Amino acid sequence: MSESPYRGASGAGPRVVVGLSGSPGSLAALHRAVAEARSRSAGLLAVLAWEPPPEEFAHRRTPLPPRPFDWEQEARERLRAALRAAFGADAPPGMPDFRAGTGRGPAGYVLVKAAARGEDLLVVGTGSRGLLPRALRGSVARYCVAHAACPVLAVPPSRLPAGV
Repeated sequence: MSESPYRGASGAGPRVVVGLSGSPGSLAALHRAVAEARSRSAGLLAVLAWEPPPEEFAHRRTPLPPRPFDWEQEARERLRAALRAAFGADAPPGMPDFRAGTGRGPAGYVLVKAAARGEDLLVVGTGSRGLLPRALRGSVARYCVAHAACPVLAVPPSRLPAGV
């Protein structure tokens, strides 16, 4: 959905908003979000945040810039791939009020903006990055906990090895 992820799954009523990147931690968060949405009779909104790399802006000033790359389209393809990895289809089974979309910006900011209503529940994966990546980029889950206007559920990654 390149349509705005901020309109909500159904537009009204309770929603569960989940951050999705395709990582094992975000897939665990997606499955937990489905369970939360079912138990609350809420809509489900899956959001994948994206940003063009910093070098994209530098290329615009060169005399012969390279052909532009469609970062938003690439993000939509990653979103579809993540949903296929999680469910085998583009919608979780038994979720009639499900939407998925992309948002441009830092992941924490995009997710907090998507889950802007007090009755929303924001579900994020905690990831398992090392100290250096976390220090350089920060934690999306920590940002969401600090800035969200709604409750935030931080889901740890699965302890099962990939592919099991």
